Amino acid sequence: MCHLSSYLAAAGGVLAGLAVAAALLARQRRIIDHQRQALAARDRDRTFWHRLATHNDTTELPNRRALWTHLEATFSLGEPLGLVLIDLDRFKQVNDTHGHEHGNDLLHEVGRRLTGLGPSVALAAHLAGDEFALVVHGDDGEIETAAEAAHRRISTLPYEIAGQQVTVTASVGYALAEPDMLPRDLLHAADQAMYLAKRKRCGIRAHDPDHATPPGIVVRYRDLR
Repeated sequence: MCHLSSYLAAAGGVLAGLAVAAALLARQRRIIDHQRQALAARDRDRTFWHRLATHNDTTELPNRRALWTHLEATFSLGEPLGLVLIDLDRFKQVNDTHGHEHGNDLLHEVGRRLTGLGPSVALAAHLAGDEFALVVHGDDGEIETAAEAAHRRISTLPYEIAGQQVTVTASVGYALAEPDMLPRDLLHAADQAMYLAKRKRCGIRAHDPDHATPPGIVVRYRDLR
């Protein structure tokens, strides 16, 4: 009887120890699950804030920061590269006539039309307002083709805005990255081409160093609406 009591006491002690161990294990599992959930939430937040910082919230296209990052990375590889800048003509009239919300709808549709232009267009970006950009990987012929395709997609078909058919055109300037250029030089060259396309109302314009804006002139294509 004494031995049985000892065995029972020992068994009780083992069971009690197992119960404590099980409780500790369950607590550790809850802690691990909580940590995993916290890490997953942090990753989601990080992804959210990264996208917010690198994308335009109206069109959901990459923004100016993302464009600059892409240009710097591509320049470092030394691959053939071109930049197309696009500015919508008289977009302010659309906003004034139909309202800001419908203006945003038009911008979103323009962004949608600029995606899927072909494999040479590595990035379609929404810079700000009614300004868009395309990064083209390829030679001058491919850059010209992308510029013409962008102009055609924006300007050919009307847009359904507030139950009305609205036609919008664009001024497009493009430039090829030369061997001695930096990203800011390419951006400036395409910007100058855009300036001339807007000023001369010719639709599309390639960068031409002989027709760059003279020093001291501060009027930009953004002011020629």
